[in-house]
Amino acid sequence: MAVRVARPSRDLAAAERFYVDGLGLPVLWRTTERVPGEHDLLMVGPAGGAWHFELTRDPEDPLDPTPTVDDLFVVYLGAPVDERLIERLLAAGGTRVPAHNPYWDRHGVTVADPDGYRLVLCSRGWSA
Repeated sequence: MAVRVARPSRDLAAAERFYVDGLGLPVLWRTTERVPGEHDLLMVGPAGGAWHFELTRDPEDPLDPTPTVDDLFVVYLGAPVDERLIERLLAAGGTRVPAHNPYWDRHGVTVADPDGYRLVLCSRGWSA
């Protein structure tokens, strides 16, 4: 099974700076060919992974992202959050914010991306 998470973005270049330069995810696919009726998109995620994160923009009818405080993209680090990672995310257009659910503040750091969606860097590990 593969998973794709997709969200609209106002500015794909800003999103790329945040998720690629800041978080360190590689670009898996990008298109900005301006094909009528098609969306511009940016796909990021681990190479060969079973998931990817897709950011889209319809140049003909752009959507304004409408994130809530509980729309989260959680990355389980399995280690304490490195302050250099937080600094890179902030330099790449992110904003450190308090979590709506205090669980995430106890176990990590929350950073809003340039569109206002929240990335949680969780110090806990994940096992299915």
